[in-house]
Amino acid sequence: MNPDLERLITLQRIESEIDEARRALDALPARHAALEASLGDQTATLESARQRSSDNVAARRELDKELAAVQTRLRRYKDQLMEVKTNKEYLAMQHEIATAEQEVARIEDRLLERLLEADALAGEVKAAEASLSVARTETAAQRSALDAERQRLDSLIGEAGARRRSVADSLSAEALALFDHIRSRRGIAVVEARDGHCSVCHVRLRPQFYNELRGGDTIFQCESCGRVLFVAPQAAAAPPAP
Repeated sequence: MNPDLERLITLQRIESEIDEARRALDALPARHAALEASLGDQTATLESARQRSSDNVAARRELDKELAAVQTRLRRYKDQLMEVKTNKEYLAMQHEIATAEQEVARIEDRLLERLLEADALAGEVKAAEASLSVARTETAAQRSALDAERQRLDSLIGEAGARRRSVADSLSAEALALFDHIRSRRGIAVVEARDGHCSVCHVRLRPQFYNELRGGDTIFQCESCGRVLFVAPQAAAAPPAP
């Protein structure tokens, strides 16, 4: 195979490694943000449960005050009942007592509902606290994993960059200039030709062109997309599909 072509293939593979590593590196902030957002959701769930539990306590206190006021009024009515002098006053006081007793029953029912709700909310708070504790542990581990991944990718990019410079230095000036020009326009500069087609733009290559390409003695560019083409050794041994 033409030495420059072989080096161009190697250079493209290194560039692809670097591109992939950079894409992964660029994705890390979003992955970090997703971790923090998930932890924030767990924290918000706990805060919401605690707030509803606090609201429940406040509501029960108000009901307790309301109940105490009505019970005080009820006792006063019952005391006054013993002091009435007419049947009309007696009936009126009985009516006030009955109304107060109904109000007591109503408030006690609401208190019972709030007590049952308090038990459920206590369970929600406990579950949310446990869930947040697990989430914090998992998030810390995942943060560490992402930091390690960043270091690995940085190292990979640095090492691949050194290999790229070494390969680039071994290329002829013309071949390197061609590679850089195509890469700046197309992203990928060197691609495989398979079954008589460019593997990227998928144009069908002329049979004579493909046969010469299989020899690997010269640098050929796709007549459609302009990328440098090569045929893998195993594919070069077989004729293109009709």
